[in-house]
Amino acid sequence: MPDKSILIATRGSALALAQANMIAAQLRAAFPELRFELKIIKTTGDKLQKASMAQPDASLPKGLFTKELEVALLAGQADLAVHSLKDLPTELPAGLILTATPQRADVRDVLIYRAAGGVPNKSERRGLKPHAQLQDFPKGATIATSSTRRKAQLQVVRPDLNIVEIRGNVATRMKKIAEQAELDATVLALAGLTRLNFTLAPDGTIHGEAVPAGLLATVLDVEVMLPCVGQAAIGIETRADDARINKLCDQLNHLPTFRCVTAERAFLSGMGGGCQSPVAAYAEIAGGKIQMRAVSFRDGPGKRASANRPEHEAATLGEQLAAQLR
Repeated sequence: MPDKSILIATRGSALALAQANMIAAQLRAAFPELRFELKIIKTTGDKLQKASMAQPDASLPKGLFTKELEVALLAGQADLAVHSLKDLPTELPAGLILTATPQRADVRDVLIYRAAGGVPNKSERRGLKPHAQLQDFPKGATIATSSTRRKAQLQVVRPDLNIVEIRGNVATRMKKIAEQAELDATVLALAGLTRLNFTLAPDGTIHGEAVPAGLLATVLDVEVMLPCVGQAAIGIETRADDARINKLCDQLNHLPTFRCVTAERAFLSGMGGGCQSPVAAYAEIAGGKIQMRAVSFRDGPGKRASANRPEHEAATLGEQLAAQLR
């Protein structure tokens, strides 16, 4: 009798499913003799579609997009969970571990906005030319984001911007920018767009299924928009004592990515914040060293720090930068 399927817990959003299917495909390729199936679980964050995500002091529970997956793991109802690592709290429930991180995608953010004259019969609505930068937006332009990190960094460049909240998946947010006259732009993660099979053409246009007409995109440099901790990385979480599953997942681990996110998550833990804290950090490995830059807006104006250490001291690097910025 063949072994039962190995169950991969995931949220049901389009992006979560794309990432879980990516991991399932990698596992099937590495272990063709085994069966892997997705187990879709609705999380608290999926249910709270109207809750404010930009209020770090509000009484929202930690692990908005991960808790129910972790409950399934601990109950033996799933064998591994696949997360957008940026959503995974730095403190995991007893008995669970971050086992692996496949190679990280591009960490940059993307500015999505309307093209000048790009919406038929909507001539009264303002738009911009291709490759627009933040400096090109009119005074008081409205940019929609629910990320405190993005809001703070946008206002460093343009203090006059009007920042409002936005909810919904990637396609929904693009639709809102295309159709709602009061919104001029939003900011999305490039990795998420790519994993949903959207592509950005050299002329700034966006291609993919159900892309609204008249939208353009500009990739923001990390010097302008430092990514959140774990951005563009996928985290695989398992039970600490499940040696068989952990050995399988180890095959998917990309050590440089794992070390970089270890440094970033140590920084976030040291800052005492969660995924909605107004902090950002990005670690890279070069020349045998891990180097990281970080910024915190927790106490008003942004405070920045950077440092590097040997690769194996990733967690220490994160703790060091947190101590500088607390």
